[in-house]
Amino acid sequence: MTSDTPTFLAQFARHPLTTGAVLPSGATLARDITAAVPRVGHPLVVELGPGTGAFTRAIQERLAGRGHHMAVEVNPAFATGLARRHPIVEVVRADAATLDALLAERQLPSADVVVSGLPWAAFPADRQRAILHAVVATLGRGGVFTTFAYRHALPTRPARRFHRLLTGVFDEVTVGRTVWTNLPPALVYHCRRPLHR
Repeated sequence: MTSDTPTFLAQFARHPLTTGAVLPSGATLARDITAAVPRVGHPLVVELGPGTGAFTRAIQERLAGRGHHMAVEVNPAFATGLARRHPIVEVVRADAATLDALLAERQLPSADVVVSGLPWAAFPADRQRAILHAVVATLGRGGVFTTFAYRHALPTRPARRFHRLLTGVFDEVTVGRTVWTNLPPALVYHCRRPLHR
């Protein structure tokens, strides 16, 4: 258990459909999902649903002070804690479905990488489509979208629908290895070249 576990459990109890998990993601999953963040240049990295910051820390390690990191979190408790722990990250309390508008308001360029910690299997179809549409609208040419799924949830209807949605929107969807040490075990989707813009 990490020091973030009590906070995560409390938020899951209050907001199960937007928190989506009872424990924060582990370091190995964080490393896998952030592998697309460039180690050179000054990329724009957008993080959706950062929660207590398991992926935020890994993104910051890869950026090492370069580029711009914007984290979009709808939960006020998570957003406040994240901003306090990561003052260099631009934490925005907003709905992920408004991502394209958020970048436009800030006059930010297209995102190089969008990393998602959102609980896709907990969302209805229209919510999945709305958020993914906003992601595609913000990705630059050559941009990468990464997200994860819990291994046990893969056979469920929402998870299968989300996978079909990904393959219908991106030219390349690569499924990473299962991270068995994560609780629960999870795998990463690496998505490239949006088909519809």
